[in-house]
Amino acid sequence: MKDFYWNWRERISAAGLWPQGWVARGACYSLGLALALLALQVLLSLFSPKWGADLRGWVRFLLFDAAVLFAIIAFRTVKRKILWRLRNRLIVTYVFIGVIPVVLLVLMALITTYLFAGQFATFVITSEINSQLRSMQSVNAALGNELAARIEKGQTPTPESLEGLRKRDRAWGRRQVFAWLGGKALPINGTESASGMFPAFLDNPDNPYAKMVREGQPFTQIVRDQQDLYLRAASMFDVGSQKLTVVTSEPFDKNLIGRIAVNLGEITLYPGGFNWDERPNARTKQNYAESGQASSPGNTAIEPASSASDVEFAKAPASRQQELRPTFAVGTLPSADGMMDHEITFGTPLQVVNWSTGNLARTGALVKVRTRPSVLYGHLFAALGDIATGVEYILLAVLVFFGIIELLALITGTRMTRTVTRAVAQLYDATGHVNRADFSHRIPVKSDDQLAQLSLSFNSMTESIEKLVQEQKEKQRLEGELAIAQEVQAQLFPRQISEIESLEVHGFCRPARTVSGDYYDFLTASSHKMILAVGDISGKGISAALLMATIHSAVRAYSIESLPQMREPVAVGAVAGTGRMIASWPEGLEVSPGPLLGLLNHQLFESTPPEKYATLFLGVYDGRSRRLTYSNGGHLPPILVGEDGRVRRLESGGTVVGLFDNMSYDEGWVDMRPGEILLAYSDGITEPENEFGEFGEERLIDLVSGNRRLPLVQISQTVTAAVDDWIGDHEQPDDITLVLARAR
Repeated sequence: MKDFYWNWRERISAAGLWPQGWVARGACYSLGLALALLALQVLLSLFSPKWGADLRGWVRFLLFDAAVLFAIIAFRTVKRKILWRLRNRLIVTYVFIGVIPVVLLVLMALITTYLFAGQFATFVITSEINSQLRSMQSVNAALGNELAARIEKGQTPTPESLEGLRKRDRAWGRRQVFAWLGGKALPINGTESASGMFPAFLDNPDNPYAKMVREGQPFTQIVRDQQDLYLRAASMFDVGSQKLTVVTSEPFDKNLIGRIAVNLGEITLYPGGFNWDERPNARTKQNYAESGQASSPGNTAIEPASSASDVEFAKAPASRQQELRPTFAVGTLPSADGMMDHEITFGTPLQVVNWSTGNLARTGALVKVRTRPSVLYGHLFAALGDIATGVEYILLAVLVFFGIIELLALITGTRMTRTVTRAVAQLYDATGHVNRADFSHRIPVKSDDQLAQLSLSFNSMTESIEKLVQEQKEKQRLEGELAIAQEVQAQLFPRQISEIESLEVHGFCRPARTVSGDYYDFLTASSHKMILAVGDISGKGISAALLMATIHSAVRAYSIESLPQMREPVAVGAVAGTGRMIASWPEGLEVSPGPLLGLLNHQLFESTPPEKYATLFLGVYDGRSRRLTYSNGGHLPPILVGEDGRVRRLESGGTVVGLFDNMSYDEGWVDMRPGEILLAYSDGITEPENEFGEFGEERLIDLVSGNRRLPLVQISQTVTAAVDDWIGDHEQPDDITLVLARAR
């Protein structure tokens, strides 16, 4: 079962469906638990509906939680897939930087234009209303002055100009004019004014409108009287010791609004609610009681009543505002003048004064207008005449100019985006070639910018890597050849030494590089003779190793050919790598170091470049006489370290080998006492330096002298360890070669 689970999980993970992270796991857990509870709810509902209903809330909560978490996962997935490409990232960036601000500006401009158009439409309405009020006030002033003049002359207070005005102006056919002198109604055109029309609030000294009228300023407002709205203008004149009050009234009804809506659009009037902040009069109470209206959300609260009828009236409303219901709608919405000529709907509140109290009603009227921009532009540019057409052309030119600028910006941004994304795509493709070890791929560069420089840098990098790979391959090939050369050279050094009875020998060579330019060899000429050779080739590396191999072969060859009767040997042979020369010479023949160096010098001079040479020390030890015959060709003089610490240097010989032709080399000889050690070395031992200077010959002699009773191998190890400590962490500067021979 466990194996089945893990196999199933691996398959789901391979398909990318296994939830990763706490959000995905939480979403799966919430969904799974919701489905389990849903199944349990259905099961419990079969037995008891109440039990199933108790789980419904948990199921909804878990489903909501799972939906939110899955939405987060979906958003992250879409974001990751969309924003993975640089092009999509740039597009999103441009949208946030360029498009969204432009959209917000356009949206703000549209909203501002809409609000401005709506405000302008309501301004047209309120301007027309104010114009009507000013007209009424002008007539009020003329009639008031006419009435005052007649009263002062004792004539009948009849305004004769009113009849002519009504005949000439159709609007005055609907208007009513009332006058009072000292609170007593005056007959106008043979009729008496209704007593309910008198503005009683003008007698209230605390009323602001009363103060305004008494100071000579007119009262021009929209008023609510007996639930109806009116345009009214009131003026007060001094006639002797009395006050003449003139009031002009026109119903704020469908006819009045219709004149305003002729060239504007559709206008709807919402009269609003009663002014419940004021005490309603008897007629208002009676109308309310007769209507039987129930309380509504639009009603306003009334003040506490002082009588039984007042109490019953106060209990009727349930809130402070009346429902907002339209009274009427006049005019028609003009037809569209184009695709952009959309409908504009806007409303504005109108200030309403309660005629019975002279206070502002808390719930004033509301006017809603439906019109179109073309109509408003007609009103706006009506006074400009032909200039309006020019203004339209200027606005159109500005719009076209901005459109061209936006189009150019869009084209430029798109091209720049393609430049960036193309460069990144080329770099991405080039990295794929590099990943496949194809360093020959180059990115085409056709521009001169930072991205082009990046492509050039990438091309330069791949070119350098390609060269490094080729160099690495060449280096590996050379290292392989050097390894072979090292193996071949290791075969040249003596591996098995056949020592003679009276002489113990040991040699050590450690190259500074793979192969060495130093040379040493031990040749057993007979049962009691041994040839010792130590050399140092100029330079390092392969060339020095090849020259070392040449000297090695020549020394072995000339050790035989230099004999006086070398053309008639009885038998000659050599075992390669053993260090032992197998020869059968006539008795009495000897190998001479000096002539042998001369032959080597001539051969190297003829077969090597002028700058190539070598230092070489050759010695022939005779075990019977314990005599060492030697010749030194420019090598560091070997040293004999005696039992008593006395030092002897072997300096007889000549210059280096292979630099000059026809050179002769002197020979020397020395008798080796038992226990005396021959020390031959290369400059790789004495010349390494550190902050204290060179290792030096004296330090080498002290080491050998102090450890002279140890086996030669241990002496060699002690010397090389001391040299290594002297060098420290630095690279070994030269080949290290050490040859030790101790007489027994």
